[in-house]
Amino acid sequence: MILIVDDDIAVRISLALLLENAGHKVQEAANAADALSRIIKQIPDLILLDLNFSNDTSGDEGMELLKKIRAISSKVPVVLITGWASIQLAVQGMKLGANDFINKPWNNEHVLQSVSTLLELNVAKVKNSSRKRLDKQYNFKQIITQNPEMLSILETVGQVATTDASVLILGESGTGKELIAEALHENSLRRNKPFVKVNLGGISSSLFESEMFGHVRGAFTDARFDRVGRFDMSNKGTIFLDEIGELEAGSQVKLLRVLQDRTYEVLGSSRSKIVDVRVVCATNKDLREMVGAGTFREDLLYRINLITINLPPLRERSDDIPLLVNYFIDNLKEIYNRPLLSVSSTAMRWLQQLELPGNIRQLKNLVERTILVSRNNELGIDDFKTQLESSPAKKADLQLPGVGSITLEQMEIEMVKRAMNFHQNRITKAAASLGITRNALYRRLEKYQIPFNEAED
Repeated sequence: MILIVDDDIAVRISLALLLENAGHKVQEAANAADALSRIIKQIPDLILLDLNFSNDTSGDEGMELLKKIRAISSKVPVVLITGWASIQLAVQGMKLGANDFINKPWNNEHVLQSVSTLLELNVAKVKNSSRKRLDKQYNFKQIITQNPEMLSILETVGQVATTDASVLILGESGTGKELIAEALHENSLRRNKPFVKVNLGGISSSLFESEMFGHVRGAFTDARFDRVGRFDMSNKGTIFLDEIGELEAGSQVKLLRVLQDRTYEVLGSSRSKIVDVRVVCATNKDLREMVGAGTFREDLLYRINLITINLPPLRERSDDIPLLVNYFIDNLKEIYNRPLLSVSSTAMRWLQQLELPGNIRQLKNLVERTILVSRNNELGIDDFKTQLESSPAKKADLQLPGVGSITLEQMEIEMVKRAMNFHQNRITKAAASLGITRNALYRRLEKYQIPFNEAED
């Protein structure tokens, strides 16, 4: 049963009809006393709670009722009903234990999506995180682990994947945040729809609207053609917003608008577009610390982290290093045509002792560099140690351009060109040498309009 608490009869009737047509049982309460009476008799499965029950628009009545609801039950999902102008009230409500908030006027599909997501997440599920059982139930083939903490995380991923809950993935660089985002999509009901990755750290504030929402021809200088934005590309699917902690203040407001209302306007057009998308975000930054410093919006944080997943660094799951190394070796045997490759047991134990601040990404690059340089079929400690000591982070004589002499974008273009020339347009090898995926390299070649004739890997 879903309880609707609102003094406006028109709001109650509209929401009741919407939810009943979707198959939910509904009760209504026009004030706090009526709502508490019903909750004490029977705790609802979910509560839709307005923040104001009179001409007073402070939201105090709704906050007081929320506190009393939480005193009765800490688990019942509560969705606040608010207006954009009172968004800060919704944030206060989230701090007091509300699970989500919707705006007036609301989008019916968004309301139903929020309700179904919270009801699904509130269903208790038995956790038995063995890798064998997880592999039978979910598609986690790209995630290499037997670590108990990681298996518990995969259990959570599997459970929330089938919902439309917004997920925030936290972890150091190289811990596999993108793989977790892909796993959420591949195990969701949206798996046959687009999965669109966006590196927010690589989008300047001046291009944010064009990149995310698209533009029409003539919207600004050099806009010679219509452009489809990332939200349009990901409609009905999943959008992965990586490095969300890099987003500057003005862009945060624009992103919050589309996440709030599920609508946006294409740059240069006055027509609003509706988007149905599952949002997954990731960052290696402490967003709560950024909120305290005033560099990240608190309301945006609450909008993107209905579920938070914290990925442990590789040094805290060193038992996974042999699995990862053997996985990399098996793949690279084929790429480099070296079928006899293996790693000695002493080298494997040595690898498990490394700090590896770059985590899985650094381990993968270390293994690949070692294979490229060493002629030994069985790789030993000395083979790896040589490459670890000669890695870019260790080179004292690494020469970088002077500050102000070149932009970061120009540097990236130059490195992509060098890698392609060095590896004679072999995409797999060029991508590996840059520490990125093939798809990421293709995106950069397209973005920077770098001409190439792809050679066979």
